[in-house]
Amino acid sequence: MTDRQGMQWTDAFLLGYDAMDETHREFVDVVNRLLTCADSELASAMRAFIIHAEAHFGQEKAWMEETDFPPRECHIDDHEAVMDSARQVEGLVKTGDFEVGREFAAELAGWFPSHADYLDSALAQWMAKKKLGGVPVVLRRNLNIEH
Repeated sequence: MTDRQGMQWTDAFLLGYDAMDETHREFVDVVNRLLTCADSELASAMRAFIIHAEAHFGQEKAWMEETDFPPRECHIDDHEAVMDSARQVEGLVKTGDFEVGREFAAELAGWFPSHADYLDSALAQWMAKKKLGGVPVVLRRNLNIEH
């Protein structure tokens, strides 16, 4: 491990849709590994991120399509942009460009909170309304942690 600043889970990320919240916890863990692992582990951490993101984004795309989520194209486009960048960065990290890998990880840590707050929260509420007839109630604690 290094002394790099990582990304930690906070209840501020909770959206009230359990399957999505669990996937988001995993996302935070994978990004944290990208931010804090040794350079010798960065290529495997990038591969782990890509595997996670393909499943994560694929699940959200399936939910959007299954529930006919109206603004799904914007959400899907956002995911595709992340995946395009991740694949490019993975190639560079494999050649030893660790700095671009760290920069990508930092960008992910900055991107995720707003993506979750706007696009994912809208999807979580949409799915909860479809399934349960109302929006989820989310109880959060430890909100003094900045993200």
